[in-house]
Amino acid sequence: MAPTRAAFLHSPEIEQYHYPSDCPFKTERAGMTRNILDGMGLLAGPNRAEVAFAAAPRDTLERFHTATYLDTMRRAAAGDLDVAALEMGFGGNDTPVFRAMYDYGALACGATLHGAHLVAAGEVEVAFNPSGGYHHAQPEAAAGFCYINDMALACLVLTDTFDRVLYLDIDVHHGDGVQDFFYGRSDVMTMSFHETGDLLFPGTGYPRDIGTGDGKGYSVNVPLPPGTYDEAFVRAFEGVAPPLVKAFDPDVVVYEVGADGLAGDPLADLALTNNLYAELTRQVTGFGKPVLATGGGGYYPENAARAWALVWSILVGEHAHDTLQVGLGGVMLESTDWQGGLRDRALATTAEQRQAVDPAIDQVLEAVRTHVFPLHGL
Repeated sequence: MAPTRAAFLHSPEIEQYHYPSDCPFKTERAGMTRNILDGMGLLAGPNRAEVAFAAAPRDTLERFHTATYLDTMRRAAAGDLDVAALEMGFGGNDTPVFRAMYDYGALACGATLHGAHLVAAGEVEVAFNPSGGYHHAQPEAAAGFCYINDMALACLVLTDTFDRVLYLDIDVHHGDGVQDFFYGRSDVMTMSFHETGDLLFPGTGYPRDIGTGDGKGYSVNVPLPPGTYDEAFVRAFEGVAPPLVKAFDPDVVVYEVGADGLAGDPLADLALTNNLYAELTRQVTGFGKPVLATGGGGYYPENAARAWALVWSILVGEHAHDTLQVGLGGVMLESTDWQGGLRDRALATTAEQRQAVDPAIDQVLEAVRTHVFPLHGL
C-alpha cells in the first residue's frame, strides 16, 4: 500500500484551554489521544506528522458566523453577559460562559481549517483534528457545547477548491448546524448517522429532512434507535453511504467522528464499541478520497481518546484490513488489552436488543431510500 501522507493537528497551546470543570465536555480528550498515539509510535514516521496551527482569523469566521455574534461572544467571555448574549445561547447548561470561550473556539477551528488547507493543497491525503467537531453552532447561536462551527467552515473552505464536498457525521447527535447552513446547496452533501431526535438533542435529523431547492436530496439523515449495536450501525451505514457516495462522487470527505455513541456514554443511548469506529473509518478511506477528520462528542474521555487513537491508526493504514471480528479477541481475553490496547472487546447483543433495534433500522433504511435515493437515480 502506498504511504498515506497524514497530519495530526495538535499543539501544546490548545491543551491550555478547558471548559468549566463541571461541564461534561472535556477538551483534555485531544491531549489524551495524542499521548496514546505518541506512546505507541503512531505519530512519527515518513508518511505522517504532528502539525501545529494558528487560530482562525476573524474574516474567516465571518464566512459562517455573523459579526454581531462574534462580538457578543467576546464580550460574554470577558464577563459582559447581557440579554443579547443570553438570546444567542451563551450561559446555557450546555454552553457555559468561560474566559477562554472565544480564544479556544477560534484555535480549535484554526486546527480544522489548517487541515482543510493542507488537504486542498494536496499536501496531505488525511488530516485529523481531535479538538474539532463543533457541528451544533449556528451563525448566530451557540448550542450543544459548540461556539464556533469549524465543520461548516471547513466545508466552505474546501468548496473554494473542490466542486463536491461530502460531510459525513457519525456523532451520536445530529449535525444540525452544518446541515442547516448547506440545506439549499448541492455542492455539499451532509450525511448524518445519529441517535433519533425523538429522544436526543437537538431533536432534528429525520429521513424526510432532505434539503430544499438546489439542495433537495443533498441532506441525508439516518436516525438510529437506542441500543444500536455495531453490526446494526454497519448495516445502516452500508445501506445508505456507499450508493450515495458513488452517485455524488465527492472530491473530498469531511468526517466528524463524535465518540459519544460508545456504550456507557453518559449523554446518549447507543451500544457501540470502538471497533465500529474503526470499521466505518476503514470504509471511509475505501472511498478513495482525501479525508479531513475531527473529533466531536464523547463524554467518557478515556473511551473517546482510545476511539480516536484507533481512528487515526486506520486513517494512516495501521490495521487497515482488520474487520469488526477483530474485536472478538477481546472477548476471549476478557480484556481491553487487544490490538495494542486500542480495540474494545466485543459486546454481547441480546435477542431483545436485536428485536428492538433491527426493525427500526429497516424502517429508517426504507425511508431514506424512498426520500433520497430516487433524487440521485438510485
